[in-house]
Amino acid sequence: MTGMDLDRARDLHPQVSVRPEPFGALLHHFGTRKLTFLKDRRLLAVVQALADAPTARAACRAADIGEAELPRYGRALAALAESSMVVGRAS
Repeated sequence: MTGMDLDRARDLHPQVSVRPEPFGALLHHFGTRKLTFLKDRRLLAVVQALADAPTARAACRAADIGEAELPRYGRALAALAESSMVVGRAS
């Protein structure tokens, strides 16, 4: 899987709730009824930063993700987009 374009604005799908857990978080999509476990607290920080960031890259920076780690987090965000947890931000 390739990563997503980190230079576009992204958001959590409006029907997704985030429940922080000691291991990371549980995402629940009320529309599809899918559950996704985030086992990386830094990925949770990225996901939570999406709403206030102008781009996914800025959300990664806000979560202290280094340049060398961006491809891995881009792939993780792409997987979340594939399951409709993360969507492109409407203009």
